Amino acid sequence: MAILKSYGVRLRESTPQFPRPNLCDNYKRRNVKWRSPQAAVIPNFHLPMRSFEVKNRTSADDIKSLRLITAIKTPYLPDGRFDLEAFDDLMHMQIENGAEAVIVGGTTGEGQLMSWDEHIMLIGHTVNCFGGLIKVIGNTGSNSTREAIHATEQGFAVGMQAALHINPYYGKTSLDGLISHFDSVLPMGPSIIYNVPSRTGQDIPPRVINSIAQSPNLAGIKECVGNDRIEQYTGNGIVVWSGNDDQCHDARWSHGATGVISVTSNLVPGLMRELMFGGKNPSLNAKLLPLIEWLFQEPNPVGLNTALAQLGVVRPVFRLPYVPLPLEKREEFVNLVREIGRENFVGKNDVQVLDDDDFILVGRY
Repeated sequence: MAILKSYGVRLRESTPQFPRPNLCDNYKRRNVKWRSPQAAVIPNFHLPMRSFEVKNRTSADDIKSLRLITAIKTPYLPDGRFDLEAFDDLMHMQIENGAEAVIVGGTTGEGQLMSWDEHIMLIGHTVNCFGGLIKVIGNTGSNSTREAIHATEQGFAVGMQAALHINPYYGKTSLDGLISHFDSVLPMGPSIIYNVPSRTGQDIPPRVINSIAQSPNLAGIKECVGNDRIEQYTGNGIVVWSGNDDQCHDARWSHGATGVISVTSNLVPGLMRELMFGGKNPSLNAKLLPLIEWLFQEPNPVGLNTALAQLGVVRPVFRLPYVPLPLEKREEFVNLVREIGRENFVGKNDVQVLDDDDFILVGRY
């Protein structure tokens, strides 16, 4: 007990003693008006990674003139990481066969399966290796405005020449919300707005596009609703690319579209260039339609991934949830290649059917 008492004494002695407040001081404080330290508070202040000045930057007008833009495939190694050697080979094939630009990390490139680190790295890699030969458009859109702003800022910082922006999906928003979303990202640089209601669950109506059309950074619209909508925009001087390969010939030559943002050009870039540059060509369009129909019998990029693996230009690796087309469909592709001509397709290997066991499905990457 004596020990406990002595410990209590020492504890009381070690407790710091603070001076008792003076009541007069409290009165003075209550009568002094508090002022915010304004010099330390800058509301809504943001410094971009790069200035918004037009210097060493592609203009929206440069993007508006593009006719063949390929939504480039992202190939994988067996462990699910990017296969950059195969990606570079695909890029060379696009450049050699006349594609003017690529979308990096779009739906076809499986940006939805990438981390943002992977996303921005692939955009930067593409710019670094090919930016002087072809326009690089990064898909930096998101259903989160905060993420879209951050990714777009990073994309332009690593050198992309334009951004692709989708409307917020799943959660969706009001039409005024769509306008505010696009108004938040357009000031950063040239941008293409992507309208694909079948994926987002929400159409971007003309009211929204007409509202943001005043922005000097709006390069145009990738429109998937159809050629009537395309003609409605082109009649008002808005640049449009067809987002539907099966409609792009008529969109280009009968409805005023500037060109196409294409999936099929991953496989036959030379023929797609001819379709966009060579004038009306219904016979070539009819020749390509069976291939296009085959590509989109399952949601993109299932068909494209299967086809490129069969051509031997990418490894047969799929990031889940994508899986290859079944055997009978792979056999159909072999016949399509022979009918159109192997020389028109990318790569140099003979087209193969491939067995089910040849494919690698990766769930953790």
